[in-house]
Parts: sequence; C-alpha cells; structure tokens
Amino acid sequence: MHRIQVGKMFMDGWRMVRMDRRRFLAGSLAGYAVAFSGMAMRARAEATRWKTGLGLNGFMSSADAYGKSYPIWEILDFAANAGFDGIELVDGWPMGGYPPPDAPERIAALKTLYDRYGLRIYTIQTFGADAYAADASARREWIRQFADYVRLAKQLGCSFVGHWPGGDLRGQPDVDHAIEALSGSYREAAGIAAEAGLYLSFEIEPPFLFNTPDHLQRILAGADHPACKTNYDPSHFDCMTGSRGKPEEMLRIVGVKHIGHVHLTDTDGSIYRGTSKHLACGDGHCDIQASLKTLWDGGYTGWIMIDAWMIEDVYRAARMGIQAIDTAQRALSG
Repeated sequence: MHRIQVGKMFMDGWRMVRMDRRRFLAGSLAGYAVAFSGMAMRARAEATRWKTGLGLNGFMSSADAYGKSYPIWEILDFAANAGFDGIELVDGWPMGGYPPPDAPERIAALKTLYDRYGLRIYTIQTFGADAYAADASARREWIRQFADYVRLAKQLGCSFVGHWPGGDLRGQPDVDHAIEALSGSYREAAGIAAEAGLYLSFEIEPPFLFNTPDHLQRILAGADHPACKTNYDPSHFDCMTGSRGKPEEMLRIVGVKHIGHVHLTDTDGSIYRGTSKHLACGDGHCDIQASLKTLWDGGYTGWIMIDAWMIEDVYRAARMGIQAIDTAQRALSG
C-alpha cells in the first residue's frame, strides 16, 4: 500500500479515536452533570421542604377593620416578588363568592389570574356549623356542599379543603354530642376528599364551641381517617394551653402527623375581636423557630401560610413570616 494511503488511513483512524474520546468525555461530563444536578435538586428539595402560602383572609380583615385598600393585582404581585408559592382563598373576598363547580369558564378565569403571577391556589377556606348539627338533614346538606367544594378545589389545583366549625350547639344537647356528630361528618367528608386526591384540614379556635386540646384529639380520633387533618396555628394552640408562649408543646401532644396545614402567626396570648390575637412573627411572645423546628422534626412537608388576621400592615407581617420560614429551613437543612 502506498505510504500516502497508509498515512491517510492513520490520520482518519486518529480522528475517529479523538472523536470517540470527545464523545466519551462529553457523555461522562453530561452524566456527572446530571448526577450533580440531581444531588443539588435533592439538597434544595430538602432545604425547601415547605411550600409558602399567603392568605387573603389577612387582607380582607385589614381592609374591613382598618380601612385599608388592597387591589388583588397588587397582592399577587407582592406575593410573587416576595417568594410565596401560593395563595389561600377566602370566600367572598375581594369580590363575590367561589364559583360553583359546574362553571368551568369562571373557574378557568380565576385560576388563570393566579397562574399569571406564578402562584398556585392551593386551598380554599370553608365554614359552617351544620357539619355537627343535631338535624341529620342539615348534616347531609353540609356533606353535599362540601363535595361541591372538593370538586371546585380539584379544578383549581388545590391540595386540600379547609373547614372552620364555628358556631353554637346547633341543637345538640352538649359539646360531647357535637363532637360525635362532627367526627362522623368529617369521616365522610375526608373520604370524599380522598377520592379526589385531596384531604380535609379543619381548624378549631379558642372562642369556638370546640376549644381545647381534648376536643381536638377527640375529633381526630372520632373521624379516624387519614385524609382528615387539622391546622396548626400557634396563636390558637397558645391560647388553648394557658397563653404561656409555648404552642409547640400542644403541637407535640396532638402529633405533627395529624397536621394538614400551618397558619403561621405570633401572638401575645390574648383574645382579640373574636379569636386569638394574631401578630407578625417576632412581635409576640411565642418562639416561632421552636414551632418550625417541631414541624420539621415531625416530618411535616406541607404548606405554611402566613396568617395576618386582623393585623393592620399585612405586607409587613408577610415579609416577617416568610423570613422566619426561610431562616428555619436554612438552619434545619444544614
């Protein structure tokens, strides 16, 4: 064979070797990049295991009590820029009630508004004492309404439906009978939610008919359903345990495994305008970091909403709240 041909074959072979080496190195680097990327994503997921929410209830109460004006687009722009992941809706504010579950265009319009700001509607608030009414037909109607809320929540992309069982005895002879009826309603409601891939998270408060750690534990035990959970609000837990500034102690008694949602707020341990006094994180007598550590140690991975109920400056409370959450996640994931 001619030397020129031999030389050409050698050079062609060398180019192929170099090309295969580059491909090998590129593939290896890509593999390492994917591996490191996966490790980074897992580390970030661990560091940010909680999703942060902002409740419209705070803006509603501030507008009503202090005459403040909060355009919805201003709220959503603030929430997006402050780093919140989602919004908890409240029925009737800023305007009109929730759309019915059979109104796809209205539901799509509502969801699109929040999508534009990169925010998720992650839950809706619902109310009503008929869940424990003595009249069985009233309880059945509550279940029917709850099923509609579940259908709506599913279309909005929610994780769960919230419920506040505030009211009088509703015909029940005493609180024990009311707890029994409420537990039965919650068991059925939780089943409906679970079928849709959601869950129920209820919240009791000091001024409610149900207002003690024992009441809360009995409701959970009576419902006895994995999709029936309860809210952790430090202000309520504090007032229900002597206003000592240690709500995390009741949280440990109830068990983090039963927590379906967190309404993060500080308090001075007093009752104000019909509920526990809510204060921005750091303005009250609670150790907010102790609450967050208890949630972390207990494996809580859900939503933490900044609850600025009856706080005049909601934006300040929101900033202080999300800062407290960020501080905890950095410290606890390190």
